[in-house]
Amino acid sequence: MYVLWMLLVSLAWNWNVWFIPVRWAFPYQTSDNIHLWLLADYTCDLVYILDISVFQPRLQFVREGDIVSDRKEMRKNYMKTVRFKFDVASLVPLEFFYFLTGINPLLRLPRLLKIYSFFEFNERLEAILTKAYIYRVIRTTTYLLYLLVHACLPGSSRLATGLDATLADSDNQWVYNGDGNGYIRCYYFAVKTLINIGGVPDPTSLSETVFQLINYFVGVFVFSIMIGQMRDVVGAATAAQTYYRTCVDNTIKYMSSYRIPRDVQNRVKTWYNYTWQSQGMLDEQELLTQLPDKMRLDIAVDVNYSIVSRVPLFQGCDRQMIFDMLKSLRSVVYLPGDYVCKKGEVGREMYIIKAGEVQVVGGPDGRTVFATLRAGSVFGEISLLAVGGVNRRTANVIAHGFANLFILDKKDLNEILVHYPESKKLLRKKARKMLNKGKKPEPKEEAKEAPQVPAAPLRPETPRLLRAALEMAERSSGLRGAMFKVKEKTSKSSVSLQPSRSSSLAPPSPTMSSGPDTPTSVSAGSSPMQEPTAPPPAARLHGADQEEGAGPGSDR
Repeated sequence: MYVLWMLLVSLAWNWNVWFIPVRWAFPYQTSDNIHLWLLADYTCDLVYILDISVFQPRLQFVREGDIVSDRKEMRKNYMKTVRFKFDVASLVPLEFFYFLTGINPLLRLPRLLKIYSFFEFNERLEAILTKAYIYRVIRTTTYLLYLLVHACLPGSSRLATGLDATLADSDNQWVYNGDGNGYIRCYYFAVKTLINIGGVPDPTSLSETVFQLINYFVGVFVFSIMIGQMRDVVGAATAAQTYYRTCVDNTIKYMSSYRIPRDVQNRVKTWYNYTWQSQGMLDEQELLTQLPDKMRLDIAVDVNYSIVSRVPLFQGCDRQMIFDMLKSLRSVVYLPGDYVCKKGEVGREMYIIKAGEVQVVGGPDGRTVFATLRAGSVFGEISLLAVGGVNRRTANVIAHGFANLFILDKKDLNEILVHYPESKKLLRKKARKMLNKGKKPEPKEEAKEAPQVPAAPLRPETPRLLRAALEMAERSSGLRGAMFKVKEKTSKSSVSLQPSRSSSLAPPSPTMSSGPDTPTSVSAGSSPMQEPTAPPPAARLHGADQEEGAGPGSDR
């Protein structure tokens, strides 16, 4: 709303700039149309008064970092500025001299002092335009219109010499002879003189010579300023395009110097063209590096939050965690057929589809499409979160057509999740469910997970003949204590592992001899308090032979 008002004020100022010198130098203001000229003049004065009394005193300002909106303070602030002094001076009522000199447009020259409003309008209009460079080009070109002030000087010279339209001086080409429109002819002469394009008549007097010299000096100054402004405007308008072309040319030169295959070069060129056409830039993050974190977050939320918030993996997570994650996302464009990730690769990134589609492929030929993911889908999160020890890609993913993806690095995600433990648990839980969702049960793996542990370790049974020999050696040698320990271990293991014998065969005596000094025990039918005597060696050997003949079913 304020910009529209400033447009009206700027038009009122331009009315005074253009027509005050024209009405003074050329006879366009006559007694027949004087009322129309005065109506336009006083309408512009009314716009000036409203701007000074209503709009400017209500402009907010910043004082010590605070936005002041109090009306008294705003009015005092406006009255302290230099602009207020110029605005008041622009309304000096010199029109009262009309009663003495007649209606002379030069008495309205103070109206030109409201030039601050014209510059403010240009600044505010550029701030709201999407392509401000177009307006800058138009504005710089229209600066030539302000040469009308210079164009009025030859007309004033004609009035000073007293020549009228009926008098023609064929020898002096500087004097307007009355043919055609006087203002247009003088404007043409002013432009041709100031830009020094030649064809200017030679001066015939000292005053004309001085006037022409001033024209040349002013023309060189004005023309150089306009050329410099046009160069800056055009350069600023095409800066991004120039940067893009420079990157493409340098990349092509690099690939040519290293003899990169032609198909790879064509894919690189295609990537440059599509990225530039779709985004208008090669790297979005490069434009935002100079902004504070808060502003970058605001931009990221406005641009990407609607996409990330629809991702099922992040639903239920802390809202601030998602905001922090948005600042770490970077946008990458993939060409049709490009591998986004390959099976077996170490997972260091997670992908969110911003636009386009990707396909999960596999099979013996590597071309079987298992799934198609569209905008808003997420993949690569299992490797990134390392759920169940999985840190490698579990499938191949290729771009189906042009795909624009958001990439989140593992390092950035870990730095974010450190401050949000609850969200970290939730993400791991969801990723674990996704990992086990399509997994088939494997009996071998289940057996490994819950093995049947035996009640006691199995040991091979000592042969019976060896046991008999050990018993005989026990009696004859002096190492009876050591041999008894060996025999005791072997007999315990055989007793615990052997099943009950057949009823037809008498079991060997479980009694063990430990010598005359060592008590022995362990008979199946004896009391624990009873101390049986050891049978003779011949009987033991005979019992061992009987056990060997008991058959294979008894030896286990």
